[in-house]
Amino acid sequence: MANLGFQGPADLTLDVKGRVAMPARHRDVLAGQQATKLTITKSPHGCLLVFAPAAWEEFVARVMALPMDAIAWRRLFLGNAMEVELDGSGRVLIAPALREYAGLTRDVFMLGMGSCLEVWDKQRYQAQEAKTCSEPAPASLNGLHY
Repeated sequence: MANLGFQGPADLTLDVKGRVAMPARHRDVLAGQQATKLTITKSPHGCLLVFAPAAWEEFVARVMALPMDAIAWRRLFLGNAMEVELDGSGRVLIAPALREYAGLTRDVFMLGMGSCLEVWDKQRYQAQEAKTCSEPAPASLNGLHY
């Protein structure tokens, strides 16, 4: 299993070229995996998913194992995936089509989700989180204790 080390939020700014700086704690996780390339793709939740190589390979294997009635999901995840490199300043260039899909213009919110990162338009994320917190928890969380 890939390193599940991505965690924590980060408020970021998308520059005019469409680049976002990778937070140091996430660069450290990537360095531990000797990863200089990342894969960015669409999420059905309106954000982008960012994977290091090992986690991406695992995700691709799971998506490819889906039955044919899930072909639209394969298109969403794999058909929109783009490989990018961290530049010398620790920035990642997000392709225009992916920025448009996620509504990324300036204020960006990055969230560590264990095996991957989510990249959100900050306002879209805040609205999503408020919606989540206003709804009853799903039954699958009944046994979760903290």
